[in-house]
Amino acid sequence: MGEEQQSRMDAIQQGAENMRGLNLLSDTFASVALQDIGACQYVVRKILGKDDIRIIDVKSQYRLLNLTSKDAILDAFAQDSTGRQINIEIQRRDTVDHARRTRYYGSMIDKSILDKGAEHDELPDVYIIYISETDLWHAGETVYPVNKTLGKSALPYDDGNYVVFVNAAVDDGSEVAKMMQYFKKADPDDMSQGELSKRVHYLKTEKGGYKEMCEVAEKIYDQGEMEKAKKMAISLHESGVAEDIIAKAANVSIDLVKKWLGLSIA
Repeated sequence: MGEEQQSRMDAIQQGAENMRGLNLLSDTFASVALQDIGACQYVVRKILGKDDIRIIDVKSQYRLLNLTSKDAILDAFAQDSTGRQINIEIQRRDTVDHARRTRYYGSMIDKSILDKGAEHDELPDVYIIYISETDLWHAGETVYPVNKTLGKSALPYDDGNYVVFVNAAVDDGSEVAKMMQYFKKADPDDMSQGELSKRVHYLKTEKGGYKEMCEVAEKIYDQGEMEKAKKMAISLHESGVAEDIIAKAANVSIDLVKKWLGLSIA
């Protein structure tokens, strides 16, 4: 094994070990943990208070493409047996507009469905579960469902888009709060949270879990290396270097270089 390849392998293994030390308030570790249908279903049922939800598909770090603006990458994107779309987001930063962020996620999910040929009246229910480390609204509650009503009548306004904010800062003694306290520690020896605990235990202590962590670490490493190559390509292009020379320097295809540079591909 060459020195460069060994360096890559060492970085991937170190990345896997680092991820094993994270808790579920890390979007990286949470995305891997919630990729498991049983773990995801456990979290969704607990937060929404719906024990009959049956998750049939989960995608982690799911990219919703947008040709006119930036893409949205969803931490965990699930679908249940009735067609409901459920997005679980982990957010640690307090510097963003959280309400508009959830609005953006919902709009991107709707757009992705409409792009597949659905009519507006065929849009499924969409749930955005937004989990934060801090109490974003400073009202001392663990769970904040967003309720929509019409005027003074308090008549419910149901547009099929539901948002629930959950935080790990407030412990009100509820079952959701207990799960959020587990999120903060993600102790592999704590088996109090059903399928979620089983998944965390597997990822942090078992051989198969370590292999899965390595696969994720490899993707992260390769994405990082690709970003470095892209920055180098742009820098060389600005210095007047030809695209074919850039491609050789970055060890990528010339078509990819042209894509990075926004040039037409023959």
